Amino acid sequence: MSLKGFHILFITLATLLCVFVVLWAFVLASASGGGLKVFGGTCAVAAVVLPLYGVSFYRKAKKI
Repeated sequence: MSLKGFHILFITLATLLCVFVVLWAFVLASASGGGLKVFGGTCAVAAVVLPLYGVSFYRKAKKI
């Protein structure tokens, strides 16, 4: 696997992990602490930003 392919795979896995953390923080967690909501919100932002970065990287990597 090339370094570009690994990078796309890593970004995909990181995005999926963020989505699962968001689900855990806001839906599945029995505790409702403020820190958990901040952590879930941070992961929600990352779950949106990471795919945008992945698409940007993919477009840039196609030119290499």
